[in-house]
Amino acid sequence: MQLFCEKTCSACNVDAPKATAEQLSEGLAQLPEWKLVQVNAVDQLTRAYKFKNFVAAMQFTQTVGLLAEEHGHHPALLTEWGKVTVNWWTHKIKGIHENDLIMAAKTEQLFENVKN
Repeated sequence: MQLFCEKTCSACNVDAPKATAEQLSEGLAQLPEWKLVQVNAVDQLTRAYKFKNFVAAMQFTQTVGLLAEEHGHHPALLTEWGKVTVNWWTHKIKGIHENDLIMAAKTEQLFENVKN
């Protein structure tokens, strides 16, 4: 089984398949802090990260933004004092694609690097 953080995103178009139940189960097993939620009837992956202050939260937000731009796949980011909430989903398919699991895993790696 390949870890999602080791995979790369693929170009996604409007007829791309949503993640299968098996992919979601495998992905969430690798990402225990992430939750599957519905926002406006669209499945999304979400996680809130805690930081010591606003500056650290902003730095993480910028790092996630750079990662998103590098992969051409962009999340919703909410930055607050000491907290950043990240939501991944694929706008074109109005749901979760394998790319979202990959990007959630890469976001998790960024956080681990910031913590250490």
